[in-house]
Amino acid sequence: MLSQSVVNEIDNFFFGYLAEPERSNAQAALFPSLVLLWMFGGSLSAISVGTQAIAARRFAEGRYRKSGEVLVNSWMFSLVASVITTVIAYALTPTILKFALPSVEVREAAQSFLNWRLLGIASMVITFSFKAFFDGLGKTHVHMVSALVMNALNIFLCWVLIFGKLGVPHMGIEGAGLADALCTWVGLAIMVAWTLKAKYRVPFKPFAMSARSKALTWDILKLSIPSGIATIAVMLGFGLFSVIVGRLDAASAAQGGSANHNLAATSVIVSILKLTFTACLAFGTATATLVSQSMGEKKPDQAERYGWVSVRLGLMVFGVVGFLEGVVFPHQAIAFFNDSPEVMSAALVPMRMMGIITPLIACGMILTQALFGAGESVFVMIVELV
Repeated sequence: MLSQSVVNEIDNFFFGYLAEPERSNAQAALFPSLVLLWMFGGSLSAISVGTQAIAARRFAEGRYRKSGEVLVNSWMFSLVASVITTVIAYALTPTILKFALPSVEVREAAQSFLNWRLLGIASMVITFSFKAFFDGLGKTHVHMVSALVMNALNIFLCWVLIFGKLGVPHMGIEGAGLADALCTWVGLAIMVAWTLKAKYRVPFKPFAMSARSKALTWDILKLSIPSGIATIAVMLGFGLFSVIVGRLDAASAAQGGSANHNLAATSVIVSILKLTFTACLAFGTATATLVSQSMGEKKPDQAERYGWVSVRLGLMVFGVVGFLEGVVFPHQAIAFFNDSPEVMSAALVPMRMMGIITPLIACGMILTQALFGAGESVFVMIVELV
């Protein structure tokens, strides 16, 4: 999970080496761009919740072909839904950005990034279907390999496209969007290739068109839709926060102050914490798999033990991580992405606050995934909406 999250952190890291004002504009545009990307693509990626829960249970029951049928219906739905969503996203993005970002420069940067990045919605969503299937089998290393290759390629492509190396024109933030989109398709290709191995292709039949089932697709969606709704609600909250921060930057610029430093600081903080919370999500994913498999084996007490053991581990591990990044090394963490005095000043206090509450957030994320594994996605949705 951590290696997957690094894709966008690579963008932010390279943006830090651009000249001003391109650096601040790019970093200020990244956070609202990712909010939009996840509002559209992330909500669909919730298909992984139902896919993992059902695939894991059927695998634990020894019904391998039935487990493969879950993947068939999941990736087919993901393909159709993501294509439709991509068209909608392209149609709505200019209007949303115009409302959310007062700065013309930041808005143009965000649009240029999303023009390419939205092409990766389909690959991202379908990848989540395959990832959920393998996670449900306990084969979490499959997506790790895919993500490591993606990141290695993304580092190279970002270096070439953002800065205009090897005879390629300088593209800045637009190059980051193109690099990210290309890498997500490469990652999907690796996941599909892995599925074609005989050890998975023969017993699971992951591409058998005869396995299409409206009833099974609906079973997957019943577990996934609440998570998708919660994702949209959370992204709307982040989007509102982005609008407020953008208004602060606009007010600062009107008074002759530094423009876009608050949004840039927000992107930096999100980049740092996203690495932490994605690692935390990995704890949750493992917990969800163990909980689902235990439920499939008719061992609810064992499922409960897995959940609480994971919470205790998360509190210890991320308590230390939060203390280090929020109390001991906040200056260094922020400067890794942007060493601007204005950005450092704006980011320091929020970074300290987030570091202190990191273990509590980690606990909530782990329990969320554990409940997804138990099939309690409606309860999670209600809690997140509240």
